[in-house]
Amino acid sequence: MSRSLPFRSADQVAHVACHVSELLEVLWGRGQEAAPAGPLPLSQFRALTVIEDQQRVNQRTLGEALGSRPSSVSRLCDRLEAAGLVERMASPTSRREVDLRLSRRGSAVLDDFRASRAREIEAVLRSMSPAHLRTLAEGLERFQDAAAAHIAPGGADGEEDGSSEAIA
Repeated sequence: MSRSLPFRSADQVAHVACHVSELLEVLWGRGQEAAPAGPLPLSQFRALTVIEDQQRVNQRTLGEALGSRPSSVSRLCDRLEAAGLVERMASPTSRREVDLRLSRRGSAVLDDFRASRAREIEAVLRSMSPAHLRTLAEGLERFQDAAAAHIAPGGADGEEDGSSEAIA
């Protein structure tokens, strides 16, 4: 379904972005089902990406990043370790803490999962014209910059320049 509305407000764009995100979830789900390692629950995927990003993380920090209770994080880590996706090791900074890092299998599962999702997205993008692909890429880059600034600690809660102009 093609929409060629002249977007004039962030509210209109937000509604379209929400709809697109739902379509992305469908495509990602299809990619997940096609991944060689099989489906990966969203909670496990999120945990693995945090661990990958931090390279080595303790359960408290992982829980904070996920917004989860300590008991939930502990059970999640137990499942990840049992599946061979993470390794637990003594913390170099505290004898009372245990750190987590991705295992080789965990890295491979993430790589396979991302590649399968990317194939689904690429199939859709191949049906778009080069001009539309450029426009989409530019818009996504601007969105990524704005989203990163918004969610960063102490980040902006509004427009970059503080204006409330409508989107052209």
